Amino acid sequence: QVQLVESGGGAAQPGGSLRLSCATSGFTFTSYFMSWVRQAPGKGLEWVSDINSRGGTTYYADSVNGRFTISRDNARNTLYLQMNSLKPDDTAVYYCARNADIVRYDYWGQGTQVTVSS
Repeated sequence: QVQLVESGGGAAQPGGSLRLSCATSGFTFTSYFMSWVRQAPGKGLEWVSDINSRGGTTYYADSVNGRFTISRDNARNTLYLQMNSLKPDDTAVYYCARNADIVRYDYWGQGTQVTVSS
């Protein structure tokens, strides 16, 4: 069975950093683009970033570009999101998601909460 398990969330102050991880199993990790998506309280889903199967190509939402870095370790079947210069608007539940194709996700993790406040 496909499993995606996020971890690394928590509380941070503005300007701080967190590193999120998504441990995956049950599928050939190296065959899939992967994404991070977030949902702020009372808001809809917002795409954050994605990465191609080999890790050489990345994409970022304008809201996080220059502050967040997506990466993957294909040997460990793990996806990462390094978040620097955190802002209160980054407060959200962060999900990792597998890309079934360029525009659709077919599996999601349970999410990990990130709270940025002073």
